Amino acid sequence: MHGISFYWHATPCRIRACAPILSTLCKEFLRVNVSAILYMMNNEQFGHSTASAQYFLQLAGYLGIPVISWNADNSGLERRASQSTLQLQLAPSIEHQSAAMLSILERYKWHQFSVVTSQIAGHDDFVQAVRERVAEMQEHFKFTILNSIVVTRTSDLMELVNSEARVMLLYATQTEAITILRAAEEMKLTGENYVWVVSQSVIEKKDAHSQFPVGMLGVHFDTSSAALMNEISNAIKIYSYGVEAYLTDPANRDRRLTTQSLSCEDEGRGRWDNGEIFFKYLRNVSIEGDLNKPNIEFTADGDLRSAELKIMNLRPSANNKNLVWEEIGVWKSWETQKLDIRDIAWPGNSHAPPQGVPEKFHLKITFLEEAPYINLSPADPVSGKCLMDRGVLCRVAADHEMAADIDVGQAHRNESFYQCCSGFCIDLLEKFAEELGFTYELVRVEDGKWGTLENGKWNGLIADLVNRKTDMVLTSLMINTEREAVVDFSEPFMETGIAIVVAKRTGIISPTAFLEPFDTASWMLVGIVAIQAATFMIFLFEWLSPSGYDMKLYLQNTNVTPYRFSLFRTYWLVWAVLFQAAVHVDSPRGFTSRFMTNVWALFAVVFLAIYTANLAAFMITREEFHEFSGLNDSRLVHPFSHKPSFKFGTIPYSHTDSTIHKYFNVMHNYMRQYNKTSVADGVAAVLNGNLDSFIYDGTVLDYLVAQDEDCRLMTVGSWYAMTGYGLAFSRNSKYVQMFNKRLLEFRANGDLERLRRYWMTGTCRPGKQEHKSSDPLALEQFLSAFLLLMAGILLAALLLLLEHVYFKYIRKRLAKKDGGHCCALISLSMGKSLTFRGAVFEATEILKKHRCNDPICDTHLWKVKHELDMSRLRVRQLEKVMDKHGIKAPQLRLASSSDLLNHHHLKERPPLLGNLSLAASAQDLYRWSYKTEIAEMETVL
Repeated sequence: MHGISFYWHATPCRIRACAPILSTLCKEFLRVNVSAILYMMNNEQFGHSTASAQYFLQLAGYLGIPVISWNADNSGLERRASQSTLQLQLAPSIEHQSAAMLSILERYKWHQFSVVTSQIAGHDDFVQAVRERVAEMQEHFKFTILNSIVVTRTSDLMELVNSEARVMLLYATQTEAITILRAAEEMKLTGENYVWVVSQSVIEKKDAHSQFPVGMLGVHFDTSSAALMNEISNAIKIYSYGVEAYLTDPANRDRRLTTQSLSCEDEGRGRWDNGEIFFKYLRNVSIEGDLNKPNIEFTADGDLRSAELKIMNLRPSANNKNLVWEEIGVWKSWETQKLDIRDIAWPGNSHAPPQGVPEKFHLKITFLEEAPYINLSPADPVSGKCLMDRGVLCRVAADHEMAADIDVGQAHRNESFYQCCSGFCIDLLEKFAEELGFTYELVRVEDGKWGTLENGKWNGLIADLVNRKTDMVLTSLMINTEREAVVDFSEPFMETGIAIVVAKRTGIISPTAFLEPFDTASWMLVGIVAIQAATFMIFLFEWLSPSGYDMKLYLQNTNVTPYRFSLFRTYWLVWAVLFQAAVHVDSPRGFTSRFMTNVWALFAVVFLAIYTANLAAFMITREEFHEFSGLNDSRLVHPFSHKPSFKFGTIPYSHTDSTIHKYFNVMHNYMRQYNKTSVADGVAAVLNGNLDSFIYDGTVLDYLVAQDEDCRLMTVGSWYAMTGYGLAFSRNSKYVQMFNKRLLEFRANGDLERLRRYWMTGTCRPGKQEHKSSDPLALEQFLSAFLLLMAGILLAALLLLLEHVYFKYIRKRLAKKDGGHCCALISLSMGKSLTFRGAVFEATEILKKHRCNDPICDTHLWKVKHELDMSRLRVRQLEKVMDKHGIKAPQLRLASSSDLLNHHHLKERPPLLGNLSLAASAQDLYRWSYKTEIAEMETVL
């Protein structure tokens, strides 16, 4: 067979059955030059005949011959093996059947179901079709496929026994369905609470086997001879319309509808090239349907676009002697309300449809309160019920306290017996109860312990499970290896670990806070570069300016005040401008230096604006706290290594306590004295300072930190011994699997995350924070200002000491080398101190401007002048005496104070001496020098 490649994936036919099919197709069909095959059959014998049909259609596809088919067993064909066929199917497809079956489930609100198939050809296609339809309907109706089972032996159905499924979709042959349903009955998977919805292949010719349970539902379409004849007529119409469309298309002028050259032998072609083109014309044909039905059209896969299926119900016959399949409705794919169903005989002859979920069961659930997972609050004292936001009633009294004759209503109003439980776990329990359909009783554990090994025996919650006093434990119970060895845990519903909570303490403002707006490099840039550069530039520009340092223009005018400017005065100007100090400064007179001063002022404005804006962020009270790295911090592991030792504790007989005892024995022995009975007591001890830290479950501490009104609590360090919270069950409990499945669904759809956000988040009250910020500051809060003042005083004292050292030791030596000129550039005061003449001029300037404001001052001034006049008179008397004795006095004339005042503007020294003879002796010259100094002193006075 040249040019044909065989690939077989369907149920294989026997060689004797396959050979006639191959012979008929190759010798008889090709000999008469066929251009299409009409495959019409109403036989519903699924099995070997289906495999033969599969072989025939696949072989026609390999040859490239289009097939128009209507076969009742088309749902048993394997789609993956016939993808290469050129087939138009007039019968409803497997997708139509699966959609109709799911419409029944949607009608009665059966959200969860299982799929059961045999190894019938096409079973994978059925499962895939169901999954695709479920995905399409997910937006308006949520389905959950609990199980998908391929039955190879009856024991495979045991998976359904442990499942929550009460609705099953069955896809198998009738013979296989009998075996499956017999085993299901033995496993009690049939009856009043179970619904079996079957496909066309199970119903076949509407033969009802006695093994089938009453109330089965199924889908079916008409396979009678009349229906067969009607479909043959439709097939001929499709073929004729397709031929007409093909021949009238100008593009096919050179393409003939002939297969003469096609052959299964070596001498011919193995595939008809025009077959695929012709198939497209057949697929695009649309013919008028029956009354009130849409036109017959096909999808891109060759399936019927619109289909109608009958809904069948297995019920007792009129005489109740046997079971019959009765049509109770119809499913139409083209209508909005696709399903129309009348009265149904339900499983177990019930008058109401099954719930589709497991029948309710009762659980005893033990808990131990811990916020926010389980909170306790009193019930309404009048009605004994919990309000809407207070959760559900839970018993807090022990079993022995509940007497047999106790009034239940009165006990509900007594908070010693019952209280209201609310929180994360209660909301999670309500979701479980709604999804799984069970009732429950919440009971508090009697000894109030979480469950640890104590003297070789378990206590608390774990003990109740080990002793089978309860069905389940629901609270913030941490999973660990010791507990997992004796009980079964569900999947974790939240992750957690061991954390440390500490309290914030109000600290003081840093003494260097005023320096923190800028880093060290910025301060150095401002202090060493910016200030120095501005100072020297201003001074340099003033020195080089013709109207600055030279001062010739101003000295010619005697009415102008002498100009005073130096390097130190420039520093004073720069600092005053930088800090905007309201002090007297000597401004430069040169235009360039004044411009430079304005540039510096602009820099100072920008600098101060940035500094002031950022200073407030650093001049705040700093919070202090014990910053532990985690549970394995050396200060906690070795508590005596730190003096004084930190005080910390936890709750005895908790997971945290057992973990610390296991891994940190020294630490465990030390902290026993600080342990607390509850988390609330531990947190309160941290807040009031009795404990430095408290160690417990991370999620619980995070919740309490978020709920702290004063925002004083915080968790520090990394979590230790990461684990999770889980539901705990007794060993080999049948409930573990169903709760695990629901937990995974809650996590996938975001329900767990929504519960976590609702219960685990919280914010501090900002009102108290605002109130605290308006409290007056204590002395230690602005200690940095006093420290800055003290540093300034010490620096000023140091400068005073340096000033005394200068006048006592340095001034004399400097006066011999520098007459005050260079030093005056640095400081005017220093320059004047180096020359007596400078001091005289300064005193003269003071005397010139001096005006007495009171009589006492005038008296003193008259007295000084009188003494000066008496000194002059005495000098004249002495001169006369010297003349009498023949001693000639030198011609000296002392300048009076008025002479000095009148000539202080002159550059030359005023004539303090008269005509001094050059022949005077050295002794006379010495006396003259001495008297000159006296005259200058008189001038100062």
